[in-house]
Amino acid sequence: MAEQVLRTLMRTTDIVVTGLFSPAAVAAIGLADLYARLPLRIGLGLGGGAIALSSQDTGSDATANRDEAVTQAVLVGALSGVPFVVFGLLFGEAAIGVLGAPAGVAAMGGTYLGIIFATAPARHVALVAARSLQGTGDTRTPMYVNVVSNLLNIGGTVALGLGLGPFPRWEIVGVGVATAFGNVFTALALVAAIRWDLTEASFARPTDAVIARQLLAVSAPRIAEGLAATVAEFPFNSILLGFGTEVNAAYQIGRRMYQQVTGPLSRGYSVASSVVVGQALGEGDPVRARFEGWATGALALVSVGAIGVALVFGADRLVELFTDDAATLEYAADFARVYGLSAPFLAVFVVLSGALQGGSDTRTPFVARTTGMFGFMVGFSWLVGVVLDYGVAGAYAGIFLYYVWSLLVVGAGFRWGGWAARAADMMEERGSVEEA
Repeated sequence: MAEQVLRTLMRTTDIVVTGLFSPAAVAAIGLADLYARLPLRIGLGLGGGAIALSSQDTGSDATANRDEAVTQAVLVGALSGVPFVVFGLLFGEAAIGVLGAPAGVAAMGGTYLGIIFATAPARHVALVAARSLQGTGDTRTPMYVNVVSNLLNIGGTVALGLGLGPFPRWEIVGVGVATAFGNVFTALALVAAIRWDLTEASFARPTDAVIARQLLAVSAPRIAEGLAATVAEFPFNSILLGFGTEVNAAYQIGRRMYQQVTGPLSRGYSVASSVVVGQALGEGDPVRARFEGWATGALALVSVGAIGVALVFGADRLVELFTDDAATLEYAADFARVYGLSAPFLAVFVVLSGALQGGSDTRTPFVARTTGMFGFMVGFSWLVGVVLDYGVAGAYAGIFLYYVWSLLVVGAGFRWGGWAARAADMMEERGSVEEA
């Protein structure tokens, strides 16, 4: 959670600094962030496979299998980031323009996207390495590295974005350069920690095809889930742009405010549930694994739900930290309230998704998120907001219903799914049970 606080604060700082330029700059960085989520989703997907195998093999004391899974995940992550480098350099501005953004917004967003995509391989490596270490129970090493990285990133954003002291004022370019530097620093530091035995996990020569196949089998639905969620954001943002640039900028602000105050807890609980569920399964105790998942979900419901209530009542004042544009402020406060009301549903959904991931079930969260986003956040918002002409109110309702639906699906999967038996079968297949 401490790690995620600073990571989220870094992204919040990007929006705050960009908001000092213009609402168009906020929209540009928000639209570019849609594409920037593609490498994020792939990195998180591979990290999901790594944390599942790492936690299970740590619980069963199959360290050789664990280290090979970590190595294979890091290598695949680095290679899968290369196409994004090419895309960002060649098609950045066109990619923003195709969303319907004005020429000025497309130019700013394209420049920012090209800088971010240049470090996509490093972003993948950082995400996979962090999740691999977390699976062993070591959440401190990723925290230490990311705290330093994010502080450097935040400082760079302020200095290069605003041109403080001896630094040039690069505005949105400076924001991008600071983020790119943070990605590279994090990747190098985590790889060095694993390589020089500063952590429980180590690198090993990849030789076992079974581990590779299982890693990809667990990661693929997680990657598909993230990519589908990202793809759904494109039509949703286009819908919002149809209501006005201020509405789209307000969505970026309201969403960022929500993520800042609730995201670190939700993501921290999700990682924790993956680790404790996976390690319990590795120790051959599915009953405890099931209890751990529900208990973590209950903790998230109480704590994140309370923060969501506070966000509902404090939305007006909080969004003023991001912009002073009157039209944007009104819509941003409404988006923040919607996310505050959705907080309890989203928190438990994310935690139970993490628990299922620890049990090697990434398909159920994929179904939940994909059907929710396309069915409610995009479909319902378009039908009610555009076709029935209720405007932005349709988008508010679509966001809320998306999270309610997603929780219902993963809740049913965790309660009645066969994830514990599947995890046991996979551990037996790769020989982890025999090494215990």
